[in-house]
Amino acid sequence: MRFPWVRSRFFFVPALSVMVAAAVAACSSSPSPGTNPPATASAAPSASATSAAPSASATGGSSAAVAEIKTNWEAFFSPKTLAAKRISLLQNGQAFASVIKAQSGSSLASSASASVSSVTVISPAQAKVTYSVLLGGTPALKNQPGVAVLQNGTWKVGDQSFCALLTLENSGKAPSVCSSAAG
Repeated sequence: MRFPWVRSRFFFVPALSVMVAAAVAACSSSPSPGTNPPATASAAPSASATSAAPSASATGGSSAAVAEIKTNWEAFFSPKTLAAKRISLLQNGQAFASVIKAQSGSSLASSASASVSSVTVISPAQAKVTYSVLLGGTPALKNQPGVAVLQNGTWKVGDQSFCALLTLENSGKAPSVCSSAAG
């Protein structure tokens, strides 16, 4: 089933902004659990872009790491975040620079964002993220699985999560940048 808004390149206010979540194995250099492709879209109304506070896992994860992951994830998908900042918030972001810059001009990108509902730190350098992609504050993709990675001292959106959104947008075909970004 195709969704017309997927074809319109809405997903990029970095793949939501060029936005948002198909484990594309070649898109990440490390195993990334919970990165199955978004299965459904929903038009259920939402009062705002905020949701339940993220939580650390029972086995670890400081509240500071959880807060940084949530903040950086939402900033990456915010239409107010400049492309250069988005690039810095994506694992291997420089490989995706042209995609992010191109999507920043999308008309739908200006109303797209993400809301993080939970974060579970699973290792010192990786966390599971559950988020929703919003269009004008209304969930378009709910409870999507994603991965955050610690790269160069900063928690970033995992490129595998970004590639999953790019793949969804491209009718199931991963762009070449996803295979070249691995590593």
